[in-house]
Amino acid sequence: MSLQLRQNLKLTQQLVMTPQLQQAIKLLQLSKTELVETVEDILLENPLLESQQESESADGTSSNPEDEAKELSGEEPAVLTERENDLAGTADWEDYLGLFSSSSKSASEHEMPSDAVSLETVSSVKPTLESHLSWQLHLSDLHPRQVEIGEVLLQNLDNSGYFALSLQEAASLAECSPEEAEEVLLQIQRFDPVGVASRSLQECLLRQLEVQGWEDTPLYVLVRDYLPELEQPDLSSLAGRLGLSRERVREYLEIIRSLDPRPGNSFGPGETIYISPDLHVYNYNGELVILLDEDEIPNLGLNPHYLDLATACRKQDKDFIQEKMREAMWLIKSIQQRQRTLYRVMESIVRFQSEFFEKGVSALKPMVLRDVAEDIEVHESTVSRVTANKFVSTPQGIFELKFFFSSGVDTDSGGQMSAVSVQSVIKGLIREENAEKPLSDKKIAEWLNKQFDLNIARRTVAKYRETQGIPSSTRRKRAW
Repeated sequence: MSLQLRQNLKLTQQLVMTPQLQQAIKLLQLSKTELVETVEDILLENPLLESQQESESADGTSSNPEDEAKELSGEEPAVLTERENDLAGTADWEDYLGLFSSSSKSASEHEMPSDAVSLETVSSVKPTLESHLSWQLHLSDLHPRQVEIGEVLLQNLDNSGYFALSLQEAASLAECSPEEAEEVLLQIQRFDPVGVASRSLQECLLRQLEVQGWEDTPLYVLVRDYLPELEQPDLSSLAGRLGLSRERVREYLEIIRSLDPRPGNSFGPGETIYISPDLHVYNYNGELVILLDEDEIPNLGLNPHYLDLATACRKQDKDFIQEKMREAMWLIKSIQQRQRTLYRVMESIVRFQSEFFEKGVSALKPMVLRDVAEDIEVHESTVSRVTANKFVSTPQGIFELKFFFSSGVDTDSGGQMSAVSVQSVIKGLIREENAEKPLSDKKIAEWLNKQFDLNIARRTVAKYRETQGIPSSTRRKRAW
Protein backbone atom coordinates (compact mmCIF):
# COMPACT_ATOMS: atom_id res chain seq x y z
CA MET A 1 0.00 0.00 0.00
CA SER A 2 1.46 3.32 -1.09
CA LEU A 3 0.65 6.83 0.00
CA GLN A 4 -0.20 9.35 -2.70
CA LEU A 5 -0.77 13.09 -2.72
CA ARG A 6 -3.83 14.20 -4.68
CA GLN A 7 -5.61 17.45 -5.38
CA ASN A 8 -9.41 17.39 -5.12
CA LEU A 9 -12.03 20.10 -5.66
CA LYS A 10 -14.83 20.26 -3.14
CA LEU A 11 -17.78 22.64 -3.16
CA THR A 12 -19.10 23.70 0.27
CA GLN A 13 -21.42 26.38 1.53
CA GLN A 14 -20.18 28.43 4.44
CA LEU A 15 -21.55 31.51 6.12
CA VAL A 16 -18.84 34.13 6.51
CA MET A 17 -19.75 36.84 8.99
CA THR A 18 -18.22 40.15 8.04
CA PRO A 19 -17.22 42.59 10.78
CA GLN A 20 -20.19 44.75 9.78
CA LEU A 21 -22.61 41.85 10.18
CA GLN A 22 -21.07 40.95 13.53
CA GLN A 23 -21.55 44.54 14.64
CA ALA A 24 -25.21 44.54 13.57
CA ILE A 25 -25.87 41.35 15.54
CA LYS A 26 -24.08 42.76 18.57
CA LEU A 27 -26.16 45.96 18.48
CA LEU A 28 -29.33 43.91 18.27
CA GLN A 29 -28.84 42.29 21.66
CA LEU A 30 -27.52 45.33 23.54
CA SER A 31 -29.67 47.11 26.09
CA LYS A 32 -30.36 50.79 25.51
CA THR A 33 -27.72 51.85 28.00
CA GLU A 34 -25.14 49.53 26.44
CA LEU A 35 -26.09 50.78 22.97
CA VAL A 36 -25.53 54.40 23.99
CA GLU A 37 -22.13 53.53 25.48
CA THR A 38 -21.13 51.61 22.35
CA VAL A 39 -22.15 54.46 20.05
CA GLU A 40 -20.26 56.98 22.17
CA ASP A 41 -17.12 54.82 21.95
CA ILE A 42 -17.46 54.60 18.16
CA LEU A 43 -17.97 58.38 17.95
CA LEU A 44 -14.55 58.80 19.55
CA GLU A 45 -12.91 56.39 17.09
CA ASN A 46 -14.58 57.43 13.83
CA PRO A 47 -14.05 61.09 12.81
CA LEU A 48 -16.71 60.80 10.09
CA LEU A 49 -19.43 60.21 12.69
CA GLU A 50 -21.03 62.85 14.87
CA SER A 51 -24.28 63.32 16.67
CA GLN A 52 -26.97 65.52 15.17
CA GLN A 53 -26.32 68.28 17.67
CA GLU A 54 -22.69 68.43 16.51
CA SER A 55 -23.50 68.11 12.81
CA GLU A 56 -25.90 71.06 12.64
CA SER A 57 -24.39 73.96 10.77
CA ALA A 58 -24.49 77.58 11.81
CA ASP A 59 -27.75 78.19 9.91
CA GLY A 60 -29.43 75.29 11.69
CA THR A 61 -29.38 72.81 8.78
CA SER A 62 -28.05 69.29 9.23
CA SER A 63 -26.05 67.18 6.86
CA ASN A 64 -27.51 64.49 4.63
CA PRO A 65 -25.44 61.29 4.31
CA GLU A 66 -26.41 60.80 0.65
CA ASP A 67 -25.41 64.31 -0.41
CA GLU A 68 -22.19 64.08 1.57
CA ALA A 69 -21.32 60.82 -0.13
CA LYS A 70 -21.73 62.44 -3.55
CA GLU A 71 -19.56 65.39 -2.56
CA LEU A 72 -16.74 63.08 -1.55
CA SER A 73 -15.97 62.17 -5.15
CA GLY A 74 -17.23 63.02 -8.60
CA GLU A 75 -17.08 59.34 -9.45
CA GLU A 76 -19.78 57.93 -7.20
CA PRO A 77 -19.14 54.20 -7.96
CA ALA A 78 -15.56 54.59 -6.69
CA VAL A 79 -16.88 55.83 -3.37
CA LEU A 80 -20.05 53.80 -2.88
CA THR A 81 -21.23 50.56 -4.37
CA GLU A 82 -24.86 50.26 -5.39
CA ARG A 83 -25.67 48.56 -2.07
CA GLU A 84 -23.84 51.26 -0.08
CA ASN A 85 -25.57 54.02 -2.02
CA ASP A 86 -28.89 52.40 -1.14
CA LEU A 87 -27.69 52.38 2.44
CA ALA A 88 -27.06 56.11 2.28
CA GLY A 89 -30.50 56.74 0.89
CA THR A 90 -32.17 54.91 3.76
CA ALA A 91 -30.04 56.39 6.52
CA ASP A 92 -32.24 59.44 7.03
CA TRP A 93 -33.68 59.45 10.53
CA GLU A 94 -36.88 61.29 9.56
CA ASP A 95 -37.73 58.57 7.05
CA TYR A 96 -36.85 56.00 9.69
CA LEU A 97 -39.42 57.39 12.14
CA GLY A 98 -42.16 56.86 9.61
CA LEU A 99 -41.42 53.16 9.31
CA PHE A 100 -43.20 52.35 12.55
CA SER A 101 -46.95 52.19 12.83
CA SER A 102 -49.19 50.90 15.57
CA SER A 103 -52.42 49.47 14.20
CA SER A 104 -54.19 52.24 12.29
CA LYS A 105 -52.07 55.13 13.59
CA SER A 106 -48.42 55.97 13.07
CA ALA A 107 -46.33 56.09 16.21
CA SER A 108 -44.96 59.45 15.06
CA GLU A 109 -48.49 60.90 15.25
CA HIS A 110 -48.72 60.20 18.99
CA GLU A 111 -47.15 62.01 21.85
CA MET A 112 -46.45 60.29 25.12
CA PRO A 113 -49.09 61.42 27.61
CA SER A 114 -47.61 63.04 30.67
CA ASP A 115 -49.19 60.46 32.97
CA ALA A 116 -47.85 57.52 30.94
CA VAL A 117 -44.23 58.01 32.00
CA SER A 118 -43.63 56.43 35.37
CA LEU A 119 -41.39 58.21 37.85
CA GLU A 120 -39.91 54.79 38.59
CA THR A 121 -38.03 54.97 35.28
CA VAL A 122 -35.99 57.96 36.45
CA SER A 123 -32.51 57.43 37.79
CA SER A 124 -32.12 58.18 41.48
CA VAL A 125 -29.27 58.20 43.97
CA LYS A 126 -30.16 56.41 47.18
CA PRO A 127 -28.16 56.81 50.39
CA THR A 128 -26.34 53.79 51.74
CA LEU A 129 -27.18 52.38 55.14
CA GLU A 130 -23.81 53.48 56.49
CA SER A 131 -24.22 57.09 55.27
CA HIS A 132 -27.78 57.24 56.63
CA LEU A 133 -26.64 56.06 60.07
CA SER A 134 -23.52 58.26 60.03
CA TRP A 135 -25.71 61.30 59.41
CA GLN A 136 -27.78 60.43 62.50
CA LEU A 137 -24.65 59.67 64.50
CA HIS A 138 -23.25 63.16 63.97
CA LEU A 139 -26.60 64.72 64.89
CA SER A 140 -26.89 62.73 68.12
CA ASP A 141 -25.95 63.97 71.59
CA LEU A 142 -23.04 61.53 71.87
CA HIS A 143 -19.70 63.10 72.74
CA PRO A 144 -16.93 63.21 70.08
CA ARG A 145 -15.12 60.11 71.33
CA GLN A 146 -18.34 58.07 71.11
CA VAL A 147 -18.93 59.38 67.61
CA GLU A 148 -15.48 58.09 66.60
CA ILE A 149 -16.31 54.67 68.05
CA GLY A 150 -19.66 54.73 66.27
CA GLU A 151 -18.01 55.38 62.90
CA VAL A 152 -15.91 52.23 63.39
CA LEU A 153 -19.00 50.20 64.31
CA LEU A 154 -20.95 51.41 61.25
CA GLN A 155 -18.21 50.11 58.96
CA ASN A 156 -18.91 46.56 60.13
CA LEU A 157 -22.59 46.08 59.30
CA ASP A 158 -23.72 43.43 56.82
CA ASN A 159 -26.28 43.96 54.04
CA SER A 160 -29.17 43.14 56.39
CA GLY A 161 -28.00 45.73 58.92
CA TYR A 162 -26.64 43.31 61.51
CA PHE A 163 -23.39 43.92 63.41
CA ALA A 164 -20.84 41.50 61.98
CA LEU A 165 -18.13 41.55 64.67
CA SER A 166 -17.82 40.60 68.31
CA LEU A 167 -17.53 43.38 70.91
CA GLN A 168 -13.92 42.42 71.55
CA GLU A 169 -13.03 42.79 67.86
CA ALA A 170 -14.92 46.08 67.63
CA ALA A 171 -13.25 47.41 70.74
CA SER A 172 -9.83 46.51 69.34
CA LEU A 173 -10.55 48.34 66.08
CA ALA A 174 -11.95 51.41 67.85
CA GLU A 175 -9.22 51.34 70.51
CA CYS A 176 -11.71 51.36 73.36
CA SER A 177 -13.09 48.97 75.96
CA PRO A 178 -15.85 46.44 75.07
CA GLU A 179 -18.16 48.27 77.49
CA GLU A 180 -17.68 51.56 75.64
CA ALA A 181 -18.29 49.86 72.29
CA GLU A 182 -21.48 48.23 73.55
CA GLU A 183 -22.79 51.51 74.95
CA VAL A 184 -22.47 53.17 71.54
CA LEU A 185 -23.84 50.10 69.78
CA LEU A 186 -27.01 50.20 71.88
CA GLN A 187 -27.47 53.85 70.95
CA ILE A 188 -27.10 53.08 67.22
CA GLN A 189 -29.68 50.31 67.49
CA ARG A 190 -32.28 53.00 68.24
CA PHE A 191 -31.44 54.98 65.11
CA ASP A 192 -33.58 54.74 62.01
CA PRO A 193 -34.19 51.97 60.97
CA VAL A 194 -34.76 50.75 64.51
CA GLY A 195 -32.99 47.48 65.27
CA VAL A 196 -30.06 48.09 62.96
CA ALA A 197 -26.60 47.04 64.26
CA SER A 198 -28.17 44.24 66.30
CA ARG A 199 -26.16 41.10 66.94
CA SER A 200 -29.08 38.66 66.63
CA LEU A 201 -32.65 38.47 65.43
CA GLN A 202 -33.86 38.46 69.00
CA GLU A 203 -31.99 41.65 69.85
CA CYS A 204 -33.28 43.29 66.66
CA LEU A 205 -36.93 42.52 67.53
CA LEU A 206 -36.53 43.51 71.18
CA ARG A 207 -35.09 46.90 70.24
CA GLN A 208 -38.08 47.58 67.98
CA LEU A 209 -40.49 46.57 70.74
CA GLU A 210 -38.73 48.89 73.21
CA VAL A 211 -39.08 51.87 70.88
CA GLN A 212 -42.75 51.03 70.36
CA GLY A 213 -43.36 50.95 74.11
CA TRP A 214 -43.79 47.18 74.69
CA GLU A 215 -40.84 46.78 77.07
CA ASP A 216 -42.84 45.94 80.23
CA THR A 217 -45.40 43.64 78.65
CA PRO A 218 -45.87 39.88 78.13
CA LEU A 219 -45.11 40.48 74.44
CA TYR A 220 -41.57 41.58 75.32
CA VAL A 221 -41.16 38.52 77.53
CA LEU A 222 -42.48 36.33 74.72
CA VAL A 223 -39.73 37.51 72.34
CA ARG A 224 -37.00 37.67 74.98
CA ASP A 225 -37.50 34.20 76.48
CA TYR A 226 -39.54 32.13 74.04
CA LEU A 227 -38.62 33.27 70.51
CA PRO A 228 -37.48 29.80 69.26
CA GLU A 229 -40.75 28.26 70.44
CA LEU A 230 -42.81 30.72 68.36
CA GLU A 231 -41.92 28.73 65.24
CA GLN A 232 -44.04 25.81 66.45
CA PRO A 233 -47.54 25.58 64.93
CA ASP A 234 -49.21 24.74 68.27
CA LEU A 235 -48.58 27.28 71.03
CA SER A 236 -51.16 26.05 73.54
CA SER A 237 -48.60 24.98 76.14
CA LEU A 238 -46.68 28.26 75.77
CA ALA A 239 -49.86 30.29 76.24
CA GLY A 240 -50.65 28.31 79.39
CA ARG A 241 -47.21 28.98 80.86
CA LEU A 242 -47.57 32.71 80.26
CA GLY A 243 -51.17 32.78 81.48
CA LEU A 244 -52.42 34.33 78.23
CA SER A 245 -55.61 33.73 76.31
CA ARG A 246 -55.74 32.42 72.74
CA GLU A 247 -56.83 35.80 71.36
CA ARG A 248 -54.08 37.68 73.21
CA VAL A 249 -51.35 35.38 71.87
CA ARG A 250 -52.75 35.77 68.36
CA GLU A 251 -52.56 39.56 68.72
CA TYR A 252 -48.96 39.34 69.94
CA LEU A 253 -47.98 37.11 67.03
CA GLU A 254 -49.40 39.63 64.55
CA ILE A 255 -47.34 42.39 66.19
CA ILE A 256 -44.18 40.27 65.99
CA ARG A 257 -44.84 39.56 62.30
CA SER A 258 -45.13 43.31 61.66
CA LEU A 259 -41.57 43.91 62.91
CA ASP A 260 -38.67 44.15 60.45
CA PRO A 261 -36.21 41.26 60.89
CA ARG A 262 -33.75 42.78 58.37
CA PRO A 263 -33.75 46.56 58.88
CA GLY A 264 -30.83 47.12 56.53
CA ASN A 265 -32.52 45.63 53.47
CA SER A 266 -34.37 48.85 52.68
CA PHE A 267 -31.05 50.46 51.76
CA GLY A 268 -29.15 49.61 48.60
CA PRO A 269 -25.38 49.28 48.27
CA GLY A 270 -25.09 52.82 46.95
CA GLU A 271 -26.27 54.44 43.75
CA THR A 272 -29.44 52.80 42.48
CA ILE A 273 -30.16 53.03 38.78
CA TYR A 274 -33.77 52.33 37.96
CA ILE A 275 -34.81 50.58 34.76
CA SER A 276 -35.18 52.80 31.73
CA PRO A 277 -37.66 51.08 29.36
CA ASP A 278 -36.81 50.69 25.70
CA LEU A 279 -40.49 50.87 24.73
CA HIS A 280 -43.77 52.18 26.10
CA VAL A 281 -47.19 50.61 25.56
CA TYR A 282 -50.18 52.61 26.67
CA ASN A 283 -53.90 52.76 25.99
CA TYR A 284 -54.86 55.62 23.69
CA ASN A 285 -58.63 55.93 23.23
CA GLY A 286 -59.09 52.18 23.60
CA GLU A 287 -56.16 51.32 21.32
CA LEU A 288 -52.80 49.95 22.43
CA VAL A 289 -50.08 52.24 21.11
CA ILE A 290 -46.35 51.43 21.03
CA LEU A 291 -43.65 54.07 21.29
CA LEU A 292 -39.90 53.54 21.14
CA ASP A 293 -37.94 55.41 23.80
CA GLU A 294 -35.01 56.87 21.86
CA ASP A 295 -34.28 59.97 23.91
CA GLU A 296 -30.82 58.80 24.96
CA ILE A 297 -29.74 57.32 21.61
CA PRO A 298 -27.57 59.79 19.66
CA ASN A 299 -28.96 60.97 16.31
CA LEU A 300 -26.01 60.17 14.07
CA GLY A 301 -24.82 61.92 10.93
CA LEU A 302 -21.67 62.40 8.87
CA ASN A 303 -19.14 65.11 9.66
CA PRO A 304 -19.08 67.52 6.68
CA HIS A 305 -15.69 68.94 7.68
CA TYR A 306 -13.84 65.70 6.92
CA LEU A 307 -15.85 65.23 3.72
CA ASP A 308 -14.69 68.64 2.50
CA LEU A 309 -11.09 67.75 3.28
CA ALA A 310 -11.34 64.55 1.25
CA THR A 311 -11.61 66.41 -2.06
CA ALA A 312 -8.14 67.95 -1.69
CA CYS A 313 -6.23 65.31 0.23
CA ARG A 314 -3.89 62.54 -0.83
CA LYS A 315 -5.23 59.22 -2.12
CA GLN A 316 -4.19 57.40 1.06
CA ASP A 317 -6.08 59.89 3.20
CA LYS A 318 -9.04 59.77 0.84
CA ASP A 319 -9.19 55.98 1.09
CA PHE A 320 -9.18 56.28 4.88
CA ILE A 321 -12.07 58.75 4.82
CA GLN A 322 -14.05 56.55 2.44
CA GLU A 323 -13.56 53.51 4.68
CA LYS A 324 -14.63 55.44 7.78
CA MET A 325 -17.64 56.77 5.91
CA ARG A 326 -18.74 53.23 5.02
CA GLU A 327 -18.34 52.17 8.64
CA ALA A 328 -20.33 55.19 9.81
CA MET A 329 -23.19 54.59 7.41
CA TRP A 330 -23.29 50.89 8.26
CA LEU A 331 -23.59 51.81 11.94
CA ILE A 332 -26.50 54.15 11.18
CA LYS A 333 -28.17 51.42 9.16
CA SER A 334 -27.57 48.84 11.91
CA ILE A 335 -29.13 51.06 14.57
CA GLN A 336 -32.13 51.68 12.35
CA GLN A 337 -32.50 47.96 11.74
CA ARG A 338 -32.24 47.27 15.49
CA GLN A 339 -34.96 49.77 16.31
CA ARG A 340 -37.19 48.55 13.50
CA THR A 341 -36.85 44.91 14.61
CA LEU A 342 -37.43 45.83 18.26
CA TYR A 343 -40.61 47.66 17.33
CA ARG A 344 -41.91 44.82 15.16
CA VAL A 345 -41.26 42.26 17.92
CA MET A 346 -43.13 44.42 20.44
CA GLU A 347 -45.97 44.90 17.98
CA SER A 348 -46.24 41.12 17.59
CA ILE A 349 -46.20 40.63 21.37
CA VAL A 350 -49.04 43.13 21.72
CA ARG A 351 -51.08 41.21 19.16
CA PHE A 352 -50.54 37.89 20.94
CA GLN A 353 -50.88 39.23 24.49
CA SER A 354 -53.50 41.97 24.07
CA GLU A 355 -55.53 40.66 27.02
CA PHE A 356 -52.51 40.94 29.32
CA PHE A 357 -52.28 44.70 28.79
CA GLU A 358 -55.90 45.05 29.89
CA LYS A 359 -56.31 42.40 32.62
CA GLY A 360 -52.83 41.65 33.94
CA VAL A 361 -50.64 38.60 34.51
CA SER A 362 -53.57 36.22 34.94
CA ALA A 363 -54.47 36.81 31.27
CA LEU A 364 -50.99 36.02 29.91
CA LYS A 365 -51.09 33.41 27.14
CA PRO A 366 -48.52 30.72 26.37
CA MET A 367 -46.09 32.00 23.75
CA VAL A 368 -42.70 30.91 22.45
CA LEU A 369 -40.07 32.61 20.33
CA ARG A 370 -41.24 30.71 17.27
CA ASP A 371 -44.68 32.35 17.43
CA VAL A 372 -43.24 35.85 17.12
CA ALA A 373 -40.56 34.79 14.63
CA GLU A 374 -43.16 33.35 12.27
CA ASP A 375 -45.43 36.35 12.75
CA ILE A 376 -42.82 38.92 11.67
CA GLU A 377 -40.92 36.50 9.39
CA VAL A 378 -37.52 36.49 11.07
CA HIS A 379 -35.39 33.76 12.64
CA GLU A 380 -35.98 32.67 16.24
CA SER A 381 -32.43 33.68 17.16
CA THR A 382 -33.22 37.24 16.05
CA VAL A 383 -36.22 37.37 18.38
CA SER A 384 -34.11 35.93 21.18
CA ARG A 385 -31.41 38.57 20.71
CA VAL A 386 -33.78 41.53 20.40
CA THR A 387 -35.70 40.58 23.56
CA ALA A 388 -32.55 40.22 25.66
CA ASN A 389 -31.98 43.03 28.18
CA LYS A 390 -34.96 45.04 26.85
CA PHE A 391 -37.80 46.37 29.00
CA VAL A 392 -41.23 47.76 28.23
CA SER A 393 -43.42 50.05 30.31
CA THR A 394 -47.05 48.90 30.21
CA PRO A 395 -50.29 49.75 32.05
CA GLN A 396 -49.52 46.68 34.20
CA GLY A 397 -45.98 47.80 35.12
CA ILE A 398 -42.47 47.43 33.70
CA PHE A 399 -41.53 44.01 32.32
CA GLU A 400 -38.61 42.45 30.50
CA LEU A 401 -39.59 41.40 26.99
CA LYS A 402 -38.65 37.80 27.79
CA PHE A 403 -41.37 37.84 30.47
CA PHE A 404 -44.02 37.49 27.76
CA PHE A 405 -42.59 34.16 26.61
CA SER A 406 -43.57 31.15 28.69
CA SER A 407 -44.59 27.55 28.26
CA GLY A 408 -48.18 26.44 28.65
CA VAL A 409 -50.06 24.04 30.89
CA ASP A 410 -52.48 21.82 28.98
CA THR A 411 -56.18 21.84 29.76
CA ASP A 412 -58.49 18.85 29.46
CA SER A 413 -60.37 20.65 26.71
CA GLY A 414 -57.27 20.83 24.51
CA GLY A 415 -56.26 24.44 25.26
CA GLN A 416 -53.36 25.88 27.18
CA MET A 417 -52.78 28.34 30.03
CA SER A 418 -49.53 30.23 30.51
CA ALA A 419 -47.25 28.86 33.21
CA VAL A 420 -46.74 32.44 34.45
CA SER A 421 -50.50 32.85 34.79
CA VAL A 422 -50.74 29.58 36.70
CA GLN A 423 -48.01 30.74 39.09
CA SER A 424 -49.89 34.01 39.60
CA VAL A 425 -53.10 32.14 40.39
CA ILE A 426 -51.30 29.85 42.85
CA LYS A 427 -49.74 32.83 44.61
CA GLY A 428 -53.11 34.56 44.90
CA LEU A 429 -54.78 31.38 46.12
CA ILE A 430 -52.22 30.90 48.89
CA ARG A 431 -52.46 34.57 49.84
CA GLU A 432 -56.20 34.18 50.50
CA GLU A 433 -56.04 30.78 52.21
CA ASN A 434 -56.98 30.06 55.81
CA ALA A 435 -53.69 30.25 57.72
CA GLU A 436 -54.91 27.62 60.17
CA LYS A 437 -55.73 25.21 57.35
CA PRO A 438 -53.34 25.98 54.45
CA LEU A 439 -53.90 24.35 51.10
CA SER A 440 -51.70 21.42 50.20
CA ASP A 441 -50.17 21.11 46.73
CA LYS A 442 -52.64 18.34 45.96
CA LYS A 443 -55.61 20.51 46.96
CA ILE A 444 -54.30 23.37 44.81
CA ALA A 445 -53.90 21.02 41.83
CA GLU A 446 -57.46 19.77 42.27
CA TRP A 447 -58.79 23.33 42.54
CA LEU A 448 -56.95 24.40 39.36
CA ASN A 449 -58.33 21.39 37.54
CA LYS A 450 -61.86 22.20 38.63
CA GLN A 451 -61.65 25.97 38.10
CA PHE A 452 -59.62 26.17 34.89
CA ASP A 453 -59.86 22.62 33.56
CA LEU A 454 -56.08 22.37 33.93
CA ASN A 455 -54.33 19.02 33.64
CA ILE A 456 -51.69 19.79 36.27
CA ALA A 457 -49.90 17.42 38.63
CA ARG A 458 -49.16 17.97 42.31
CA ARG A 459 -45.40 18.03 41.69
CA THR A 460 -45.88 20.78 39.09
CA VAL A 461 -47.75 22.88 41.64
CA ALA A 462 -44.91 22.28 44.10
CA LYS A 463 -42.34 23.41 41.51
CA TYR A 464 -44.28 26.60 40.73
CA ARG A 465 -44.71 27.29 44.45
CA GLU A 466 -41.00 26.83 45.18
CA THR A 467 -40.10 29.05 42.20
CA GLN A 468 -41.91 31.91 43.93
CA GLY A 469 -40.26 31.19 47.29
CA ILE A 470 -43.51 30.05 48.94
CA PRO A 471 -43.01 27.46 51.72
CA SER A 472 -44.97 24.21 51.96
CA SER A 473 -48.37 23.98 53.63
CA THR A 474 -46.75 22.49 56.75
CA ARG A 475 -44.54 25.53 57.23
CA ARG A 476 -47.35 27.96 56.34
CA LYS A 477 -49.69 26.52 58.96
CA ARG A 478 -50.52 28.75 61.90
CA ALA A 479 -52.38 27.41 64.89
CA TRP A 480 -53.08 30.90 66.22
